[in-house]
Amino acid sequence: MKKLIFAATIILMLAACKNKTNDPGTTTTENHTEQMSLGFPEPKVKIKTVGILLYDNYAVLDAMGPYHVLSELMGARVFFVGRHKGLITTGDGLKVQCDSSIAEVKQLDILVIPGGLNETYMATKDTVLLNWIKAIDLHSKYTTSVCTGAWLLAATGLLKDQQATTHWFGKQILKDQFGISAQNKRYVKSGKYWTSAGVSAGIDMSLALVNEIRGEKYTQMVMLDLEYNPQPPVKGGSEQNTDKNIVENMRSMYNNAIAPLLHPENASAKIKTDNDKDPVCGMSLSAGYADTTNYKEKVLGFCSVTCKETFKGNPASYLGTK
Repeated sequence: MKKLIFAATIILMLAACKNKTNDPGTTTTENHTEQMSLGFPEPKVKIKTVGILLYDNYAVLDAMGPYHVLSELMGARVFFVGRHKGLITTGDGLKVQCDSSIAEVKQLDILVIPGGLNETYMATKDTVLLNWIKAIDLHSKYTTSVCTGAWLLAATGLLKDQQATTHWFGKQILKDQFGISAQNKRYVKSGKYWTSAGVSAGIDMSLALVNEIRGEKYTQMVMLDLEYNPQPPVKGGSEQNTDKNIVENMRSMYNNAIAPLLHPENASAKIKTDNDKDPVCGMSLSAGYADTTNYKEKVLGFCSVTCKETFKGNPASYLGTK
């Protein structure tokens, strides 16, 4: 929609200039300059390249939300940078073609690091990826993360002595593993480092970046283009405003899913399973599983006891054989 914003701005400028030419106290040139300043305020920071990191099993909206919002920055090239080139698969099975890899990209004005769960934590041990992030950060104007992408950013050491936030579940790991206490905020700005809370908060953070770079009126145009005016159907969405039983049930599911990585000595991956993803929630089991069940001569793994019990209630519906 970047072209539509450009066209809308031109129309607003022409209309305002036409209205003001009737004022004998001003000149057309002066009006044009004024409207150019209003419609195209000089960016605080010139942004030419925005790279959004992709790796297998990242969370879809962590990357796609910022991609859509930041693509509205006129003059900026926004593209995906893969841990590897080719098709990269999200945690939900969406396949995205990535034409650039970290081996090829040497400079970015803005880097966006999306989150996930197990694969994101595994990536905090990937020295090649961490070194690339640090190299990009040397010359970036903004280095950002969405959701548990903050784990990756923290693993580089770049968040040391910085304020940050992350997904509500990821806060404890951010503190225990990387020594960073996350704030209870939708997004946090700390110098050139911007971090957001979980998934949808990446949209808010990206809009805040647009606001910092291009100003309030430009940001309002972007928000109107997206019709961004959230009105959730029910109260919820954070630890603070969600039923405590729901919070703890979800926390348990996340804990069970990531436990094989945090405590490999207790991992049950020694039993071979016949599935690589939880059939109920779709979570990758590449790092291990919390529980298993036998079904039609197959051993199926699950990220949590909850998913296992849900599966047992109606196996056919989750295996697509209903």
